[in-house]
Amino acid sequence: MPLSIFGFQALWSPYMIGTLIFIIIVYFLYTTRWRKEFKESEPLKKKEAIYFLMGILLLYIVKGSPIDLMSNITFTMHMVQMAFYLLLVPLFFIKGIPWWIWKVVVEFPVVDKIFKALTNPVVAVLGFALSFSVYHIPLVFDFIKIDETLHGLASLALFLSAFFMYWPLVNEVPGQKKLKGLYKIGYIIATAVVITPACALIIFTKDPLYATYTEGEAWLKAMALCVPDKTLASINTTIPLSGPELFTDLTPLRDQQMGGVLMKIIQEIILGVLVFFAFRDWWREEHKLSEEEITAKALRDFQNKKRNQF
Repeated sequence: MPLSIFGFQALWSPYMIGTLIFIIIVYFLYTTRWRKEFKESEPLKKKEAIYFLMGILLLYIVKGSPIDLMSNITFTMHMVQMAFYLLLVPLFFIKGIPWWIWKVVVEFPVVDKIFKALTNPVVAVLGFALSFSVYHIPLVFDFIKIDETLHGLASLALFLSAFFMYWPLVNEVPGQKKLKGLYKIGYIIATAVVITPACALIIFTKDPLYATYTEGEAWLKAMALCVPDKTLASINTTIPLSGPELFTDLTPLRDQQMGGVLMKIIQEIILGVLVFFAFRDWWREEHKLSEEEITAKALRDFQNKKRNQF
């Protein structure tokens, strides 16, 4: 059955488009015309603007495009949505917003202490793993999935946990703790490991876990989060909506397993790329230090030789 039956609003989220355009305008005003209002600032870098726009675009794709609607229909698309929403969007926003704006935010009184505690590497990685795992406990997931307010708060909490997890890796704010060298590589690997149990449970279970993807009534309540009530009611009177089987050939168990597998694959690719860049930076730093040591030693030997000649 085509997704077009749900209408333009459910498919393309026009209100979200307007909100994101407004955010983009505010971003460029603060980073160009209004940047002199900050005690410390520097011209907006091209790569920062690109990262920010990529974050906005990806946020819309996973939360405003038909992918969001599909994530409420099948668990597979839900996990694909989660992978990009948690593992790429926060990364792009940290890199895309200039350090001098972040400095004002993270050094604001009271916020600074909370932020420092939540971005401690051990707390951050365990907090992300705990948030992701608890959210996907079937009882919690089904309860949150049918309540718009709880679903919104849970999505925000997951996003913030991913943001705090990435902060020690990629932030450029002077004075903020940032992992370097082999510590960074170990941290990324730890991040991949700690959410593996949740993915394994989803992949290797022998029965479907989530009522919102298997039971018609619960599924319809979850669909109401992204489809206007009037549209859903009018569709249901002409085409009885009994569950996701109308839109996919996958059985509920296969759908669930596919979602877990794709989440793990996407996670491994993204974190693998981060490991590659972290290793490259560490390798360059090590060789740079070696070259400097060799130069310093050669200079000392030359000076000693000159002294001995006299």
